[in-house]
Amino acid sequence: MRPTPDELAERLARLDVKTPRRGRRSAVAAALRWSAGDVEVLLMQRAERAGDRWSGQVSLPGGGHQPGDADLVATAVRETREEVGLDLAGGARLLGQLPHIRAIAKGKLLPMSVTPFVFEARAPGALQLGAEATAAFWLPLGAAAAGALEHRHEYRLGPVPLSLPAWRFEERVVWGLTYQVLAGLIEVLRG
Repeated sequence: MRPTPDELAERLARLDVKTPRRGRRSAVAAALRWSAGDVEVLLMQRAERAGDRWSGQVSLPGGGHQPGDADLVATAVRETREEVGLDLAGGARLLGQLPHIRAIAKGKLLPMSVTPFVFEARAPGALQLGAEATAAFWLPLGAAAAGALEHRHEYRLGPVPLSLPAWRFEERVVWGLTYQVLAGLIEVLRG
């Protein structure tokens, strides 16, 4: 499960993905680095903020498309720089995109799509957290794919208890939309 960046770019290019044109659009960046034994993805712990549907959760850096963004790739690049201080425009290579996902929060389908873009972070350097993040860390995707990080996230949707698939890494839980995006990325990495 360790293709080269070029092999991953070829696999992503073969996916039938379409960028949504209607509704609210957002983008996230799956910034990858190839370490000695694994492919790792950059994740962030979101700050606790009133009114934020994803307050306190682990996520990929990203956010809503703004009028000044040329496209959704520009949104992912801008949000990553603002949230974790990683300059994808200068220090990364866009490898491709994964299919967009319709956002869900608290059990409700939102009128918003999230498009994940995959980057090779060539020399990530030190990260500088913005106001929206309390931490940033690199999750080993090989360990997640091998089942070493498996976890169940207990969640209540009103009176209904749910047990959702998740990963636990360094006392942080990856679940929901971030888990869904990364599970899809793992399938592409596996080929």
